[in-house]
Amino acid sequence: MRDLYCYRDIAFSSLEEIRKIQEGQLQEHIAYCIKHSPFYSRLLKNVRAECSNITIGQLSKLPFTEKSDIEQNNKDFCAVTSDRIVDIVLSSGTTGRPIRMMYTDYDLKRLAYNEERAFTGCGLTSNDTVLLTCTMDRCFIAGLAYFLGIRNVGAAAIRNGHNSLESHLQIIKQMNPTVLIGVPSFLRKLGLYLKENGINPKKTAVSKLVCIGEPLRGENLELLKVGDELQSIWQAQAFSTYASSETVTTFCECTAQQGGHLLPDLAIIEIIDENGTVLSPGNIGEIVVTPMAVEGMPLIRFKTGDVSFLINEQCSCGRFSSRLGPILGRKKQMMKIKGTSLYPQAIYTALEEIDGIDDYYVTVSREIELSDIIEITISVNDASLTADMIQDKLRARLRVKPEVIIADSETIKQKVYTSKSRKPIRFIDKRQ
Repeated sequence: MRDLYCYRDIAFSSLEEIRKIQEGQLQEHIAYCIKHSPFYSRLLKNVRAECSNITIGQLSKLPFTEKSDIEQNNKDFCAVTSDRIVDIVLSSGTTGRPIRMMYTDYDLKRLAYNEERAFTGCGLTSNDTVLLTCTMDRCFIAGLAYFLGIRNVGAAAIRNGHNSLESHLQIIKQMNPTVLIGVPSFLRKLGLYLKENGINPKKTAVSKLVCIGEPLRGENLELLKVGDELQSIWQAQAFSTYASSETVTTFCECTAQQGGHLLPDLAIIEIIDENGTVLSPGNIGEIVVTPMAVEGMPLIRFKTGDVSFLINEQCSCGRFSSRLGPILGRKKQMMKIKGTSLYPQAIYTALEEIDGIDDYYVTVSREIELSDIIEITISVNDASLTADMIQDKLRARLRVKPEVIIADSETIKQKVYTSKSRKPIRFIDKRQ
């Protein structure tokens, strides 16, 4: 496997240089898959010769890898002997059963390098102390990835994980972390909890919030309400980051906060439409990732199921690498209402722009084959805000008229915040 540090500044190189290095990496990656992965050895046996000098432009000729493929052929995706595996994590499967993702020692070093690049891009240094509010147990990879990246940066890590608000409050008082990593809605809740207990979050040492699991920005890269509130509560910069267990590759915002940077020496990204056609930058579609320099379970053209778009202009930070826009939803969550396609995030963004809304969740069910029914259950902190008023505002913004139900705050909380999920559950799909 290639030395991970040989292309440290590739993102600042010219587009031509980036593409040249990526294509060399891609050819090595596919050759490795064909030689060592039983699954890809079978899948690509008739195109081995063509793959030896494959270009990025020819990548679209290769088949996609679906999550269901990994479920059904889990062992055949492993490209090393069992004694080389040092860590096993579980990723959600299409059937509800978790699937194994297996990493070698090299893969964990790649993971650490990946997160180090992401963290340094948004301004973390060895002088920082980082409070992790995400778990490192339960076979999740995220917390471990962030910890390894923090170590590579040389910063200090506080692994408090999924602990109570009171526990995090005490950590902040005693250890003065400068960076918090966690889900945006939780970091907001933590900031308000500090206020309730006589501590002004703005006067703590916290200067950066690295946000995972939920988008901070809308389609136009503007901060959503939760992002605005976070930066206001903590008086700290909030950075969004996106990754998955399968791709082992992070897309993190830099100090410009205008999309998650691709690490071009670690992955190639495509955006595709419903027919699998590769879309040009700016067009919304499903994210497809080919993570390179992976040893244990290498993948080719993995369909993530997440929806976003690519930004290919040079960033104000100086990087030429592509950036990934905010996650707008899951492909399977797309709703169709009388000819209009809609993702949950568009509804969330519209709701957060309406003053007086306290909390909410969205339920979708199937009316007829080509049209869904959307029902939004909302709690309000302004008694003058009626369901009809909210419905009219949503219709003006979304071009559809969902049903709106006003409920009490406790009813909403019981649905949205459950012990079974690390994130708020705002989307309930009853179509299947």
